[in-house]
Amino acid sequence: MVQKYQSPVRVYKHPFELIMAAYERRFPTCPLIPMFVDSDTVNEFRSEDGAIHVIERRCKLDIDAPRLLKKIAGVDYVYFIQKNSLNSRERTLHIEAHNETFSSRVVIREHCCYSVHPENEDWTCFEQSASLDIKSFFGFESTVEKIAMKQYTSNIKKGKEIIEYYLRQLEEEGITFVPRWTPPAMAPSSETSSSCKKQAAALALAVPDPALREGLGSEPLSNPGGAPEPAVGTPDDKLDADYIKRYLGDLTPLQESCLIRLRQWLQETHKGKIPKDEHILRFLRARDFNIDKARETMCQSLTWRKQHQVDYILDTWNPPQVLQDYYAGGWHHHDKDGRPLYVLRLGQMDTKGLVRALGEEALLRYVLSINEEGLRRCEENTKVFGRPISSWTCLVDLEGLNMRHLWRPGVKALLRIIEVVEANYPETLGRLLILRAPRVFPVLWTLVSPFIDDNTRRKFLIYAGNDYQGPGGLLDYIDREIIPDFLSGECMCEVPEGGLVPKSLYRTAEELENEDLKLWTETIYQSASVFKGAPHEILIQIVDASSVITWDFDVCKGDIVFNIYHSKRSPQPPKKDSLGAHSITSPGGNNVQLIDRVWQLGRDYSMVESPLICKEGESVQGSHVTRWPGFYILQWKFHSMPACAATNLPRVDDVLASLQVSSHKCKVMYYTEVIGSEDFRGSMTSLESSHSGFSQLSAATTSSSQSHSSSMISRTWLLGTRTRYQGDELPDE
Repeated sequence: MVQKYQSPVRVYKHPFELIMAAYERRFPTCPLIPMFVDSDTVNEFRSEDGAIHVIERRCKLDIDAPRLLKKIAGVDYVYFIQKNSLNSRERTLHIEAHNETFSSRVVIREHCCYSVHPENEDWTCFEQSASLDIKSFFGFESTVEKIAMKQYTSNIKKGKEIIEYYLRQLEEEGITFVPRWTPPAMAPSSETSSSCKKQAAALALAVPDPALREGLGSEPLSNPGGAPEPAVGTPDDKLDADYIKRYLGDLTPLQESCLIRLRQWLQETHKGKIPKDEHILRFLRARDFNIDKARETMCQSLTWRKQHQVDYILDTWNPPQVLQDYYAGGWHHHDKDGRPLYVLRLGQMDTKGLVRALGEEALLRYVLSINEEGLRRCEENTKVFGRPISSWTCLVDLEGLNMRHLWRPGVKALLRIIEVVEANYPETLGRLLILRAPRVFPVLWTLVSPFIDDNTRRKFLIYAGNDYQGPGGLLDYIDREIIPDFLSGECMCEVPEGGLVPKSLYRTAEELENEDLKLWTETIYQSASVFKGAPHEILIQIVDASSVITWDFDVCKGDIVFNIYHSKRSPQPPKKDSLGAHSITSPGGNNVQLIDRVWQLGRDYSMVESPLICKEGESVQGSHVTRWPGFYILQWKFHSMPACAATNLPRVDDVLASLQVSSHKCKVMYYTEVIGSEDFRGSMTSLESSHSGFSQLSAATTSSSQSHSSSMISRTWLLGTRTRYQGDELPDE
């Protein structure tokens, strides 16, 4: 594989002629470059008017390589041919170099150029490009490549220092000005001119490598098949080294080269708008400056941005009022490093309510708008603080985090959002401060962390309880005067407090689909109709005992009874209920019955948990740890209103309730999943420990005989531990 290098434009704030006087002092040897042992002049030509000076040298280098490798190669020194072509008329110096030693095994080419700054004729620009192609080297190709790249990059770093060293030397000698070349008073005769041309042609033919034969005029030197020449273009097309340091930070020579080469490729292939240099650099950092990988991911991201019009999201998309009221996050000043600070009160946010009211697409768009705003704030802070700021800090307060945040569809929506952000906004998170992490946090972390890049995970700092107030805590990263008030600080934070999203704002999958919004729950939630005498049932086959069946369902209409049964033998294949009066095939959902009417409870199947009565409007989440392999049946059954004990006549409330359920029809939306015991072990440990250790959950543990009549109540039924959390103490919505 050919390794390539392209430098940024390095600017010397000195005239071209003074730089040339300093450059010539590097020969025949330079004490500042230990590997540069000596050089001999092979050919030299100077035009009669003095404008053109071409000199070819054979340079002797002592490469810092293992003695064994030198012994195998049979050499102590490596020789390079360097050809310098100075055009004083155009004020340019082109330098061509290639290796003479092992030229059949290793091909090294370099091209450098000194020229006048296009906007200031008293400044000098320098550009450099090189290529390395190791064809074969006694089986040590990889070792030679590493040695060559190491030696080359170390010399690149010294290049500017060496010129500045000789500039100071000239100044000490009283030389601060070198006059420009001026043409002689009398023009040379035609015979002299012809003689000069013949001598120049003879010199070109004397050069052993045909790639180095070129004219001696003012045109840039050609190098077919060799190192890429510095790209010709306007100053805006090129990156200045001072600009890189000021706006992008300190980069190694190879990192600078990767940035410039990827940027040039984007300019050539993407005729439209290309990302800003800061964003290109983020993709390179995310892929450890592997250009091919960074190019691939960046092209995918550019296509994605164009497809979804992400560049215009801040100007064209207004977040729904629900997000503005209940999304507990917002920007809040900056940290001690000047990074924009984003505060997220995740423990106070109703993730399920937001997903049910808006759908995953709206949440994703909102997160994208936050990231776009973060990029804009980074640019502003770079200008304000006078140093590169390319990422932001996120402060996440987990006070209030409990089991309702582990709603699996919500977690899956979060994972997809993380996936999109990781793919399209790499290296934008500078630091993540997680405060007041409760005991339930390891469960969420176990679910989310595998989807977060390793580089990103290293930026996480997690504090439990009030640890953030001690040494190494929040004050190490954020100034005291801007610590939010809800963290015992003095600064009023305008981030919304979140809270429960009213169920009146919930929308069904059909409603969201009509608005052309892709709801994440469309793929994992199913709708079912439940009728009097026709329950809805689903079959789950368990192979390994101690597996965990999890569920989440909403009672959209009517009251139902939820049951779980176990059978050693499989029911007959599911058959749709054929009662025409039920309108089973309507878009509102389906109805499947599995338990055969001839089956007897206790003989053919058994009840593994007590029935749970669920009222209209309730949301129920729970899990069951299986004890035996076999077939488990989850059943939603129509709940009949009980008659008054003193009379056979129904109560008034029962009559009014029955009128609301037309044709004795109920409707549920449900989601189920089976988790292997090995995957659920950590979660079960956290759930069990939360009964006594996590105050909010332990306080919510009550007798199953307690009940609440409000339809807004949401309950979590943990059948595996025989515990029910009442909705007013553990709100789920």
